[in-house]
Amino acid sequence: MLSVFWLLFWAGLLALLVAAGVSLRARLRRGMEQPAPRVDDDAIRAILSTGRLATDEDEPLDLREIDDEERRFWSESWEDPDEW
Repeated sequence: MLSVFWLLFWAGLLALLVAAGVSLRARLRRGMEQPAPRVDDDAIRAILSTGRLATDEDEPLDLREIDDEERRFWSESWEDPDEW
């Protein structure tokens, strides 16, 4: 009887772990999706007149620029705190 309890306990724990993993993966995937740009009639007219589409949406991050700024930040010299 006790072995059946432990079997059900570990099976339930495994099911909860799998459900949490699937939920986390779905949440991360939703967070990384980028919505398609909204193209309406005005945007099509702008494309036809200028040859390009300019939107107000965020541009993708430049990871190289971020890395350079982080290195510059950490390479700065820091002043020692004033002792009171």
